[in-house]
Amino acid sequence: MGQAPSFAIDPDTPPLTLKERSLNAVAEFIKSGRARRIVVMTGAGISTAAGIPDFRSPDTGLYSNLMDLDLPEPEAIFDIEYFRTNPKPFYVLAKELYPGRYHPTISHVFISLLGRKGLLHMLFTQNIDCLERAAGIPPELIVEAHGSFATQRCIVCKAPFDDVKMKEFVSQAKVPHCEEEGCNGLVKPDITFFGEALPRKFYENIDYARTADLVIVMVGNFGSRADDVMLLMDCDKGVRDLANALGVEG
Repeated sequence: MGQAPSFAIDPDTPPLTLKERSLNAVAEFIKSGRARRIVVMTGAGISTAAGIPDFRSPDTGLYSNLMDLDLPEPEAIFDIEYFRTNPKPFYVLAKELYPGRYHPTISHVFISLLGRKGLLHMLFTQNIDCLERAAGIPPELIVEAHGSFATQRCIVCKAPFDDVKMKEFVSQAKVPHCEEEGCNGLVKPDITFFGEALPRKFYENIDYARTADLVIVMVGNFGSRADDVMLLMDCDKGVRDLANALGVEG
């Protein structure tokens, strides 16, 4: 997390907790009852199977497909200063990404299962798509490190904006404005743009990662950390394999 140093895993060094560095060993660790506090960290790779492109993949990523919006650079679409002067491109993109168009993947459902089993300590996600919520993961167990489309507010007076009205504006790629008397400021989803601080909830809950018995990381690939097991595979495939090793069907 943050700027903490990272180190390469020496495959010849025996793990301290697991029997071996393998997915089966992770499954055994969970089934043993010793992984009572599981933290999951997810990135864009968990949602690509739902049809949502990631940001930076060549040709298919979001930033590669914004040419028609006449941006000074692709990242400008999530830049708060650019948004203040030209919010329209963001709302054109928001229409394509807004919750309701996509459905949770196997990976999202697996995390939800951990929650129902009482094993999910906390989920940290970089994603803004709200698929974790759609999968039934309780909001109190989700830290959306980059915010999400779940809520929205005026960028001037910070007043919340109605969910139903927001959906209507986004569905037409129109720019909403604050309805508070005398304001008329731009309304933006509570997504963390470049130039904005991370949500307070991220800093308030960072200790969950430090106190976890097991950390499962799903970004572009699947991996876990109890004694550093890294598996370079598709997220959904990694989840299927782990679920099979745990004896979970369906």
